[in-house]
Amino acid sequence: MSECSRIMRCQPSDVFAVLSDGWTYPLWVVGAARMRDVDPGWPAEGSRLHHSVGVWPLLLHDTTHSMGAEPPHRLRLKARAWPNGEAMVDLRIDPHDRGCVVTIAEKVVSGPAALIPSAVEAPLLSWRNTESLRRLSFIAEGRSRS
Repeated sequence: MSECSRIMRCQPSDVFAVLSDGWTYPLWVVGAARMRDVDPGWPAEGSRLHHSVGVWPLLLHDTTHSMGAEPPHRLRLKARAWPNGEAMVDLRIDPHDRGCVVTIAEKVVSGPAALIPSAVEAPLLSWRNTESLRRLSFIAEGRSRS
């Protein structure tokens, strides 16, 4: 499992507003290339994001499922990226004296990627999620100032 955090200069509701806008997913998630559709009611449990992963022209269509949302403090996801596999992702947003702290915890749970030793998997996920948090902060902080 990989876990990383970032302090953001905005309120938890600002971050959750970005997470609740499924169309922004490829703006902040490293590896997501484009959105194809967002289920009505996103991010309610059971709703899905329909996205593509990869780099054009080698794009694969896939989905991310909401496993539960507790606005504005938590969103749990099952992210698919076949043929690589699936991962459980837990995003937590906690108040902080400078705004909020956002934590992503991710664990690959199925597919070929689940065979990667954790000593290799954790640093790769950490690198990717650190950049995803950086992108998420740009959007949430930017929206909170406007």
